[in-house]
Amino acid sequence: MVGSHAAEYYAGRQEEVIVLDNLMRSELFEYDKKSVEYNWNYLKKYKNIKRIKGDVRDKRDLISAIGKGVDLCIHTAGQPGVGLSVKEPMEDFSINAYGTLNVLECLRQRSKSACFIYCSTNKVFGENVDKIRLKELEKRYVFDGQEGVKEDMPIDLTGHTPYGASKYTGDIYAQEYARIYGMKTAIFRMSCIYGIRQFGFEDQGWIAHFVISNLLKRPVTIYGNGKQVRDILYVEDLVAAYDKFFKSGLRHSVYNIGGGPENTTSLLELIERIEGQTGIKMIYKFDDWRPSDQKVYISDITKVSKELDWQPKITPSYGVKLLTEWVRGNLEVFK
Repeated sequence: MVGSHAAEYYAGRQEEVIVLDNLMRSELFEYDKKSVEYNWNYLKKYKNIKRIKGDVRDKRDLISAIGKGVDLCIHTAGQPGVGLSVKEPMEDFSINAYGTLNVLECLRQRSKSACFIYCSTNKVFGENVDKIRLKELEKRYVFDGQEGVKEDMPIDLTGHTPYGASKYTGDIYAQEYARIYGMKTAIFRMSCIYGIRQFGFEDQGWIAHFVISNLLKRPVTIYGNGKQVRDILYVEDLVAAYDKFFKSGLRHSVYNIGGGPENTTSLLELIERIEGQTGIKMIYKFDDWRPSDQKVYISDITKVSKELDWQPKITPSYGVKLLTEWVRGNLEVFK
């Protein structure tokens, strides 16, 4: 979803865009192809987008995509599911860790002056986040004594899940390619990103998963008590931050990015918001907490806001409304 929005952003500005995708999401998560390939087919309408079916783990595919050189590489390809990483750790590492290194190395060899943007995750902090004291309120947990997580929180000596570890590996390599080889790189440790054309499911893209399930009157499972909180960021705001770094004079930086303290929701609060917009009661049940599932994660966006002169523009209320309207208008894709 993030990749397609980034491609559309630059295509709309009359840039030549190359999209590389192996379309294996259906294989990984046993999804119906018409939904997995929705964004791939959506991008057909842009004549200045060249779509290449290929794998970031295959050097030939990457060299073909890079061609004679590119100005910007936004690396959104990845295995995004925590549950799948536990079930298939070798596949998870191959895609997230080796795939990232392969992209970096091919870019260094063929287009070293290009800007490289890595889609990292708050999961690199692992269970260190759980060391922050919490207060429990009626419908949510809140941090006790701080507003959000800064970039200097330790990422070592803690549980991560294989997904967190593989993304952590890519994160570190992106930093090292800036330090050792002088490449222009930015690491965006993303909180919960959502938006239209998102095909969420239980393991990833939970906001879209809740909206889709509600409109189709399908049950969802809440792991824990539903008071867990995330800061949420609409995808268009995320891509705007990428572009600001690309156009900046900065050579390297690491950012925690999400909606920040002003744009947060608990699962229970999101359910109420969705029900208010659709008029349909959510069907849900509770189950045990999942491993390394942070009770609260809120990005401290001070650094990204200051360095890139960036702030989220789309509120959770409006963003969830846009997503809900899009899902409602495309229900046949999800049936």
